[in-house]
Amino acid sequence: MILELPSNVSVEVQGMRIAIKTPKGEATVKFNTRFTSVKKNEKGLEILPARKENRASKAAMNSFKKHIQNAIQGLETPFQKKMRIIFAHFPISIEVKGNEILVKNFLGEKVPRVAYIQGNTKVEIRGQEVIVSGNSKDDVGQTAANIRKSGRIRRKDERVFQDGIYYDE
Repeated sequence: MILELPSNVSVEVQGMRIAIKTPKGEATVKFNTRFTSVKKNEKGLEILPARKENRASKAAMNSFKKHIQNAIQGLETPFQKKMRIIFAHFPISIEVKGNEILVKNFLGEKVPRVAYIQGNTKVEIRGQEVIVSGNSKDDVGQTAANIRKSGRIRRKDERVFQDGIYYDE
């Protein structure tokens, strides 16, 4: 399976990592040599099965191909998720400190809830809107999921207490 690369993208295979460089930035993608092997040729990257080609190795090769394509796409245009803070009972405030997001006053709780930022993801707070953006699709999705999970309702009726942080787009 050959993955053709755009002309402005340079790729280096270094053991179990692939370094991708574009004029806008750099990214690395790790792969498991148990299922796939990667070789660089004049057309682009050649993704081969490590052993015999079967259903599991094809799935691993296609997944790895998509990870590389997502890394290239993220360097061209960053991935972004928008979330909205919704509250009816207690006003929720969010603060970013280092690689942590503190959700304060959720349902009147005194101790803030913590969500962690993955990788080089940026979290921006504009009033009741939270914007998560970054070059890695996996890191952006995981950071947004961590924020969503930090606003989970526990030990209360979810039909009455609908406060939380929800996906907007």
